[in-house]
Amino acid sequence: MLVAGIGNVFLGDDGFGPEVVRRLPRHPGVRVVDYGIRGMHLAYDLLDTWDALVLVDAVPDRGAPGRIEVFHAATENDDTAQLDAHAMTPSAVFAGVRALGGALPPTVVVGCQIACVDEGIGLSAPVAAAVDDAVAAIDGVLAELLALPAARPGAAGVPVRPGGVGSLPPNAVREED
Repeated sequence: MLVAGIGNVFLGDDGFGPEVVRRLPRHPGVRVVDYGIRGMHLAYDLLDTWDALVLVDAVPDRGAPGRIEVFHAATENDDTAQLDAHAMTPSAVFAGVRALGGALPPTVVVGCQIACVDEGIGLSAPVAAAVDDAVAAIDGVLAELLALPAARPGAAGVPVRPGGVGSLPPNAVREED
């Protein structure tokens, strides 16, 4: 499995993903990488066979800065996603993988609603306070994924089941398909 922290540390809360993966404990069978803004690097790494991908990223503010959200990413072919070697949006990375002839693994996003993405280094107070909750959420997602028979090589899909992670941190929500 691959855990990918994505985001720009020079844009405030957009640096959430890199900060979280920096604090993640190591798990056997899991590769953890801070991709920062290197979307094509992630796309090339996704050409390898992965049982699952966990993206760690900032998500738009919907009224609850610092709220952790866990959900499935839509990785299917999207005609609106354009290949852009300089973009780090998940849809641009997924388009890059498809353009390179790769197949995407089942993907779970662990995101945090942002408060501020102005130029500057450092997370806002609510997002910084959510980092430990995100680490706990990722640990739970990985434990669930590693325990599933579907997580074996060649599996068709790796679901994240409602309630299957046990208790998410108090700040986290699971969005279902």
